[in-house]
Amino acid sequence: MDKNELLSLIDTESRPSKTKSKKRKWREIEEIHDKYRLRKELVDMDMSLEEELANLPI
Repeated sequence: MDKNELLSLIDTESRPSKTKSKKRKWREIEEIHDKYRLRKELVDMDMSLEEELANLPI
């Protein structure tokens, strides 16, 4: 195996890990965004429920 083959092998092995790392990072970011979105929706739902309960005749 000559130097060029070795370098190309090393280069091809390093590239997938970078793309995998980027994909994993984006998935983590999207997961965090989803959690915030869900939390906001739940807060909005809870607030609307409290208002509805307050307006019910007792």
